[in-house]
Amino acid sequence: MMPTPPGHAPRPVIRLAAVGTGLAGVAVVCWAVGMTRWQPLTEPAGPWSERLPGAHTYWARDLRFLTLVAVVSGLVLAGGGRRSWALPAVLLGGAALVADVAVDRADPTGPGATALLVAAGWLAVASTAALGVRRDAATGVDGPIHRAGVAGRDRRVLTGMAGVTAVSALVAVLTRSPTDREPALGPATLVTGLLLLTLTVAGALAAAPDRDRARITLAVGSAVVGGIGLPLVRLVGPGDRLVAAALLGAVLLVGVTLLVRPWPGGRPAWWWHARFVPFALVVPSALLFVAVLVSAALSVGAPWTALAGNSPIAGGDRDVLPALAGLLAELGTALLLTRPTVLGHDRPAPDVAAVRVADAG
Repeated sequence: MMPTPPGHAPRPVIRLAAVGTGLAGVAVVCWAVGMTRWQPLTEPAGPWSERLPGAHTYWARDLRFLTLVAVVSGLVLAGGGRRSWALPAVLLGGAALVADVAVDRADPTGPGATALLVAAGWLAVASTAALGVRRDAATGVDGPIHRAGVAGRDRRVLTGMAGVTAVSALVAVLTRSPTDREPALGPATLVTGLLLLTLTVAGALAAAPDRDRARITLAVGSAVVGGIGLPLVRLVGPGDRLVAAALLGAVLLVGVTLLVRPWPGGRPAWWWHARFVPFALVVPSALLFVAVLVSAALSVGAPWTALAGNSPIAGGDRDVLPALAGLLAELGTALLLTRPTVLGHDRPAPDVAAVRVADAG
């Protein structure tokens, strides 16, 4: 294998950056469509009481927030989980939430507005990626870390990212409206869910200690199972979807652990993954259920609705914001997946400065 020339990133790093930024770009398109096409469908017209919004009316807002999770996750994936990319990506996500409220208040519609928002979003993604590249160059991340054998990847961060996007995909397909019969609702939830599923599989594969044929086959199988499972969850009645989503979530999270854990003797430790199934089945669903209850009790979506200039939720309904509640479940799941026992007691990627000191010694 030829050594990497000085000042040049190795091919795996370049491929990961291309995949991550590409998926972040796709997420920007979904966000823009959600703003200019799906959001107007959720805003009631007229002063009549029967048209006042109820709980879950602003489903397009939840899907947009999930696409912003996808934007951040794509950039984290592009940077291999390194802090030089992850921190700017998270800051971009915070700024994007503020921009979302401002744009929602302006009520843009039509193809021209969609194109303008896509262009602005792609510029933000490109600028954040350029910042990550510059920070990598300043710290020499593609040099000493690549020689240390980890190809510039932080497996712990990438695994946590896979957990966040896996639960986000479930939140997407659980998104509902007051009637749950809007023509655009089903396709919108599936597009968002499939995007997040793709990020889940890509993040888990990037976090894998080895990327041999068996793991790639497993990643493809996980993508196929998730791609079939997400539409099946939508076919279940709204009242029973949480159970179906919990089953699918357990399958996806076990698939993530199969990819990220070392395989002693060239095969997975099936007994360990069997013990992980109850945790994967219960923990994300329980966290999501509790977070939604708290969100409903506090009506945490009301300030977002007011800031966006939309009509408040009428009657005795609460302004629930499932995407925000889901974020708590996502972070809790990420903490579960990044435990040393899940990663096979593998240490995260070494710090660049520490590697330099070791090399100098």
